[in-house]
Amino acid sequence: MIEKINDAFKKYYGSEGELYTSPGRVNIIGEHTDYNFGYVLPGAIDKAIYAKIKPNGERNCRIYSVDYNDSAEFSVDSNELPKKQWGQYIYGVIKEIQKLGKRVEGFDFAFGGDVPLGAGLSSSAALESVVGFAISEAFGLGLSRFQLAKVGQMCEHNYVGVRCGIMDQFASLFGQKDKVIQLDCRTLDYKLYPFNLEGYKVVLLDSQVKHSLASSEYNVRRAQCEEGVITIQKHVNGIESLRDVNLDMLNTYKNEMEEIVYRRCKFVIDENQRVLDACSALEKGDSKTMGEKMFGSHQGLSKDYEVSCPELDFLAEYAKNYEGVIGSRMMGGGFGGCTINIVKESDYDGFIHQITDRYNSQFGRPPRVIDVVISDGARKL
Repeated sequence: MIEKINDAFKKYYGSEGELYTSPGRVNIIGEHTDYNFGYVLPGAIDKAIYAKIKPNGERNCRIYSVDYNDSAEFSVDSNELPKKQWGQYIYGVIKEIQKLGKRVEGFDFAFGGDVPLGAGLSSSAALESVVGFAISEAFGLGLSRFQLAKVGQMCEHNYVGVRCGIMDQFASLFGQKDKVIQLDCRTLDYKLYPFNLEGYKVVLLDSQVKHSLASSEYNVRRAQCEEGVITIQKHVNGIESLRDVNLDMLNTYKNEMEEIVYRRCKFVIDENQRVLDACSALEKGDSKTMGEKMFGSHQGLSKDYEVSCPELDFLAEYAKNYEGVIGSRMMGGGFGGCTINIVKESDYDGFIHQITDRYNSQFGRPPRVIDVVISDGARKL
């Protein structure tokens, strides 16, 4: 990919530039906790977006996408959103940087990547992060990684139309090799935990089911969580979100809320605790307990939060019953996408062969297998 970008840059702009990269991410545990101001545990991966940039002395940006074999051009002063969706991410990042009072000049830019599309690995956040990082470096803007994460998030909100949290951009920018990030979604405080599971591999199994219900049901789940909070606020001072609610509190006022609202809230409270327990286990080198928390996360997502689907449940259940797998769960918003699995290296080939065969027999297609390694975040190459 780097070679393709280098060749494209020379071909289209006749010069050399500086090369940067920013990765996709996985989330080990902590699902649907972000908008409830809880905890998540993502890590950057070895699949990334790569970009080459050079200031061109103009006010125009000339962009070439290696993956789409397509180009775009727009002024940094323009108020018109580019028609091409991939161009909107770059334009949006520029505009958000300008809102910080920073002056962005025109530049030449070529990019491409190997983050699998449609697998929930946040290729869009990787693109936003590498664009912001490259612009900051190229023009000496001195933007912090925290500022760049907010720039990427606001790009999604204001120019792409996705009201995402900050986890994806945060992981892409702050990731470190063999470490995962416990991110507090209320304060944005974070802590790195070791994730060097010797003798194990991380593998994603993509169900290849599209998230047809994800956006509408996401809003329903969010409203149900808020309904539970409103019930408890009537009795307890200082409650702002489910982050402030414990199980005793929830059970005390259980009879004042619908059973389905209770189950949604219970999942979020349990999931926050699972993240904390998983971090504690990682600190002690206890990979078995961490894996058990992953299994528990999937059970909760499937039964209490009800955002799984038959394909994801099949993959997670099969993995749970396979001796060489210590942890597995669905990853992402739900109703499709991937499971993330921690598999003993010595059992890896057998596991992949068997689960692929069984899934194919059950659903008429094999899952897509994506190996990932926890790696470094945004950087200059």
